Amino acid sequence: MPTASDEIRQSLINQDVEFRRLAEEHSRCESQLEKILKQPYMCSEDFIEEIALKKMKLRLKDRMEMIVSRYQRAVPH
Repeated sequence: MPTASDEIRQSLINQDVEFRRLAEEHSRCESQLEKILKQPYMCSEDFIEEIALKKMKLRLKDRMEMIVSRYQRAVPH
């Protein structure tokens, strides 16, 4: 069941270029992370890449949440 938050995010993806770019980058990082984690063996470079991707995803998510918060304050309920 979609929530108001999901609807806001979808609206921002459709209307806000920065939010869309952040969401696409977050999705790209998630795909790369899944690819690394599915490997039967991880070398040290893979482990470093995993950490970097997780940190990047968190930064992107934080920026997206700031945009959602700013949108919620600007739009009357």
